[in-house]
Amino acid sequence: MNDPSRESQALALVLETDPDVAAVLSLQLDVLGMESRYYQHSAPLLAAIVAHPPQLVVMGLELGSEDAIALLRRLAECGYRGWVLLLSGVERKIARIAERVGQTLGLHMLGCLDKPMRLAELRQCLGSLRVGREAAAEVHGDPVFSGEELDQALARRELTIHYQPQFELSSGRLSGVEALVRWVHPSLGLIGPASFLPLLSPGQSKRLTRHVLAMAQADAARWHREGVMPSLSVNVTADDLMCPDLLALTRHRGPGDPPLVLEITETAAMHDELLGSEVAARLCLSGLEVSVDDFGIGFSSLSRLQLLPISELKVDRSFVRRLHEESQDAAIVEAVALLGRRLGIRVVAEGVEDPATLGLLDRFGCTHVQGFGLGRPVPAEAILELGALHDAMRASTAAVGAPLGSTP
Repeated sequence: MNDPSRESQALALVLETDPDVAAVLSLQLDVLGMESRYYQHSAPLLAAIVAHPPQLVVMGLELGSEDAIALLRRLAECGYRGWVLLLSGVERKIARIAERVGQTLGLHMLGCLDKPMRLAELRQCLGSLRVGREAAAEVHGDPVFSGEELDQALARRELTIHYQPQFELSSGRLSGVEALVRWVHPSLGLIGPASFLPLLSPGQSKRLTRHVLAMAQADAARWHREGVMPSLSVNVTADDLMCPDLLALTRHRGPGDPPLVLEITETAAMHDELLGSEVAARLCLSGLEVSVDDFGIGFSSLSRLQLLPISELKVDRSFVRRLHEESQDAAIVEAVALLGRRLGIRVVAEGVEDPATLGLLDRFGCTHVQGFGLGRPVPAEAILELGALHDAMRASTAAVGAPLGSTP
């Protein structure tokens, strides 16, 4: 007889040549509420994926005669739209290349865990999957939203904003927030941006940027009236940043308002056309700031970086996450922090999941930090509570049950 509780569990398929590793992983997945099936070769795994796509594929990078990176391409070719978690005992650079290949192919990569896996690390990787039940719309298969539905969502103001806190490292105070869009779907509940942002047309994307800017500035004005004045960061595309009417959306800002920071990814920020655009300079002349997000994962020309009118670099989370374990990651973060100091640019370490890294980040010269280990994205009302605290970083960390150690 089938166990109903098992039927509702999310499914993970594991490809690993070492049966001992697979057995440990199976036990860990079961503890986290996932059913797992084990394969030693890719052919039956791919057949199972085509027959019944799982929520998660866990695959080792060391597969003997099989090419694990080529297998990522085959996963993409067969239309797999769930999540992929890599297991590695190889050099970290190789694992990073595999992650980037998967991302380029459109696979939803969860990162790479070193063998032997620790349950806490696995739980952290799977935190967004809602394990123990069937996959949410963001995870299970292609989103089924149409352009018309997205237009209706914008018209009905179903797209809302949560704010991830950013903290000044030296004082622990709330220094800024990053606006992150969410869709409050009438039947599916809260949906993350990965399910609908890739579906937006250029016109819808511009409408969404303007919608987010208007909502975020309204929230910031309300915080300001209550005496809470964090800087406000909003993600924009290169097309947004080069559009002259972007200035019109921020003209009502007063001289005493906290900074409005427009974040653009490193790849887009280094584009020749953006470098020669008058819009970036006009934004700065109008009192706005420009931030380069995910810094370190692209290939920047330092001469271009010197010429761009930017005020902030955000060190990509992939370097921050394993700061203590990977000396090369630590060297990159330290180098970026030094570069920022020499150029007079604020350096933010993003993706801080372990508060134990704060001391090292401070020593390297990072001035600001953000990440799930310090504060998750929250509705606008919660920012008022954080802003009222003298040491918001310590209070936020205590709220999620993580020790802050001796860091101020």
